[in-house]
Amino acid sequence: MRIILVIFCIIFSSNIFAQKNNILSIHHFWNDQKIVLDENYFLQNQESISIQTLKYYISSIQLLKNKKVVWKETKSFHLIDEEDSISKKIKIAKKPIDIDFEEIVFNIGIDSETNYKGVQGGDLDPTNGMYWTWQNGYINFKIEGKSTFCKTRNNAFQFHIGGYENGLATLQKVSLKINKKNPLEINLDIEKLFEKINLSTQNVIMQPCKEAVEIANKLPLLFNIQ
Repeated sequence: MRIILVIFCIIFSSNIFAQKNNILSIHHFWNDQKIVLDENYFLQNQESISIQTLKYYISSIQLLKNKKVVWKETKSFHLIDEEDSISKKIKIAKKPIDIDFEEIVFNIGIDSETNYKGVQGGDLDPTNGMYWTWQNGYINFKIEGKSTFCKTRNNAFQFHIGGYENGLATLQKVSLKINKKNPLEINLDIEKLFEKINLSTQNVIMQPCKEAVEIANKLPLLFNIQ
């Protein structure tokens, strides 16, 4: 009876681990505070800031062991929206992934090949507000809000980061070593982005440009696993 109980516990524990490896959870923070839309946070200069919109694409999810891909998701396009809690829980496989891995790799944004295909459905549907035109393609990362540091109407800022050709590509790759306890619990710290932006002089990007590329290059630094 004891042997049967031990076997059951091993199987149960393995199933729980596999289920954890089936869901990628995204958590948005401002330093150590969970992001709440329209709530005030503070920049290092004590100016206030509030986030009204935070949306971005995660794509091409892969799991690695010893720098080799041991699993990858097909048709891997996920729109993450702070306003939609369900979007921050990504079921990356229909069945639990019961494999050994030590690193997760994914892209922030939509690759050029997919952009060339034009309008698509699901998370890539233009009605999600993340598509410009066939020429400019998808918006990879969108953040909007207000800050007392912005000398704009209603103190608003808007950063729509996208672009996929002619030297203005903004697709970014993220590679994270996993925590065995919480292998697919990923954090995004928005404060780190605004440590690199002077909102008094830079507060609007609405099309592919060099400034968008500069901001895109900072995005991988916002992600971590603790």
